[in-house]
Amino acid sequence: MNDEGDHLTVETAREMDATDPLSDLRDRFYVPDGEVYMDGNSLGPFSVDAEAALEHVVDEWRELAIHGWTDADPDWFSYGERLGGRLAPMVGAEADEVVVANSTTVNIHTLVGTFYDPDRGEKIVVDSLDFPTDHYAIRAQLRQFGRDPDDALRVVESRDGRTIETEDVLAAIDEDVAMVFLPSVLYRSGQLLDVETITEAAHDAGALAGFDLAHSVGVVPHDLSSVGVDFAVWCHYKYLNAGPGAIAGLYVNERHFGVEPALAGWWGNDKATQFDMAMTYDPAHSAGAFQIGTIPILAAAPLDGTLDIVEDAGGVAALREKSLALTDYLIALVDDRLPECTVGTPRDAASRGGHVAVEHPAAYRISLALKERGVVVDFRPPNVVRIAPAPAYTGFEDVYRAVEHLREILDGEEYEQFDRQSGGVT
Repeated sequence: MNDEGDHLTVETAREMDATDPLSDLRDRFYVPDGEVYMDGNSLGPFSVDAEAALEHVVDEWRELAIHGWTDADPDWFSYGERLGGRLAPMVGAEADEVVVANSTTVNIHTLVGTFYDPDRGEKIVVDSLDFPTDHYAIRAQLRQFGRDPDDALRVVESRDGRTIETEDVLAAIDEDVAMVFLPSVLYRSGQLLDVETITEAAHDAGALAGFDLAHSVGVVPHDLSSVGVDFAVWCHYKYLNAGPGAIAGLYVNERHFGVEPALAGWWGNDKATQFDMAMTYDPAHSAGAFQIGTIPILAAAPLDGTLDIVEDAGGVAALREKSLALTDYLIALVDDRLPECTVGTPRDAASRGGHVAVEHPAAYRISLALKERGVVVDFRPPNVVRIAPAPAYTGFEDVYRAVEHLREILDGEEYEQFDRQSGGVT
């Protein structure tokens, strides 16, 4: 080991864990025994808080039955709005600008379908590294407007296959653009985009700005309202640990309140008139209007519990501070111990989300070898092992151990025992 790497020892990792003010949070999670869990950017683990919240509503269902809609504590009727209010500080929004509802993809459909206006401009700006469901939904909505997606989508291409340059996004925005819809963090490389600059450029061109925050909510603070973002969507099963397929969230800036959603449903009706059962839709004057069907309480309750953890941590800002320390440490270890690998994630903290893309030609088989050793990561084509040291339950020694396992796998060429990628869940 060279002198520059002398601090990259297991003893130093343990010292950092010992002085970590958030280290006690780990005791609230059911991290699988014997595993180094580094896949929280795909699915966060179960927690005692999520379990308690879920058991609470199960007990209420048993004891109250239908009366739970009004008599539960908290009542189920306003569950989505109340959770939206709890989430609002995490994304820098007013309480009524956020609601818990639907799935991420459904929220993309309803928000893009609502706010896309061909009279404003035909084009929607996206990028070539987006998560596919975003493009699926946007293309479907463009077809609903009678537009050819191949013509109406303006795709910002990556220069390096990893990242998107802000200047390329800005160059794509002109008077023909109706909307910009981009991720806050790229799902493969972990690049954090400049939401504020992109939003300002969109507005200067007369376009709207929307974002998919799936890989940033819960690990990166946002300031959506003051930046002026028009709308945003996200999931809660990654860094917010609300469970597989947990109910999603959305944000709509208050200047758009009163617009009728493209996918109207009775749960988005104004609460005061919802049970009038009128055949004419009366949308809520809030983000709540974008709810569609009845809120699935059992799928929302775990989020209520996990938000306690975020608040007890001191908010997303505290989690972000630890996340950056963890990913800084991970990058340093890869540089020092894994010369065969490349870090595909921006090194600048201001341009980095919560995970690190470790690149290697045999990444798929390496990911399988890591899992065989109890190091849970995932693979993203063509050559990325995604390692996500989620700050609520991951320690610096965990990061050290993950890299040590990877070093041993490379030394022993253990990945050679696995078949090359043939599809399936990664």
